[in-house]
Amino acid sequence: MVDEEPRAVLHRLIMESGQDYARLSKLIGRNAAYIQQYIKRGTPKRLPEIERGILARFFGVEEHLLGGIAPPPAQAGMRLIPKLAVGASAGPGAINEGETLAGKIGFDEKWLRKQGLDPASLSLIRVDGDSMAPTLNNGDDIMVDRRATATGLRDGIHVIRLDDVLMVKRLALGPAGRLSILSDNPAYPDWPDVKGSAVAVIGRVVWAGRRL
Repeated sequence: MVDEEPRAVLHRLIMESGQDYARLSKLIGRNAAYIQQYIKRGTPKRLPEIERGILARFFGVEEHLLGGIAPPPAQAGMRLIPKLAVGASAGPGAINEGETLAGKIGFDEKWLRKQGLDPASLSLIRVDGDSMAPTLNNGDDIMVDRRATATGLRDGIHVIRLDDVLMVKRLALGPAGRLSILSDNPAYPDWPDVKGSAVAVIGRVVWAGRRL
């Protein structure tokens, strides 16, 4: 229902999923009665932003359904791609624990599909560092195709996780499932001949945008 009140939406989601108030209260770091008090007693009047975001991601719904600000309607033919509040280090690496939604950017859906991309499998993140310069610079936005890992890994620039470090690097496939992890900037080191199972490939970088 478009006009369904946020408390009613949350109550319906809980009932449909078989969850319980106490478990969800623990999920958002609150006391066991927090969700029940919100739904049954109206306290608090409005879910705080952090808790609301956690619940929206848990149930897979838009945050405005739980009381957030409704996003502007997308123009016809446009697809809103989520931009995550997380950076992929192109330098030494930085551990990123959260992937909170930072916003959405519209792309023409026909153009995306013409590139062979599925909009549902795309997300945008920020490049941190300059080890991939001049191909990618610090602060660039990159579009990551998460589907690429399922359709077969191939040479190219990817977002990877190695030893709990999220980074963007060029991958070159070797024999027997081994990989070379390469930096485009010659001032930074490469990691040749790495065991493929040690690298978690998040997705292939398929587009980059930067401020001039």
